[in-house]
Amino acid sequence: MPMRNRLVAAAVAILTGVAVLATPAIAHHSSAPFYDSSQSVELEGTVSKFIFRNPHAFLYLNVTEASGTTAEWQVELGAPVSLQRTGWTPDTLPVGMVVKVTGPPARGEGAKGVLGRRMTRADGSPIVAGGRVEEVTPPR
Repeated sequence: MPMRNRLVAAAVAILTGVAVLATPAIAHHSSAPFYDSSQSVELEGTVSKFIFRNPHAFLYLNVTEASGTTAEWQVELGAPVSLQRTGWTPDTLPVGMVVKVTGPPARGEGAKGVLGRRMTRADGSPIVAGGRVEEVTPPR
């Protein structure tokens, strides 16, 4: 194999290795482009759907708005593997359960979304025994 071909093959191998190693580092995104951390919304609603799969779990709530109409809100949660470490399962939030959620709202005009930072049962108790109920402010 000529020296030029060896150099090209080595360069391709190195660049491929760097791309493979760098992908996980850039794959996880910040929530800042999607949610406005300078604001906070508080919702109480009935679970209509709980999707417990990667990359993030999502909860859908039927929330009665001030106007009296019902709107479906999407709540973004953490990665299922992280939630499992604190005791969550796919059955933690059954359809029909009433929960309270607090967190930054979605940035999109008219969007019905929130990044779930605090979640409790309707009576204020934790969703999972021993689970955290206070809102955690991310470091800046």
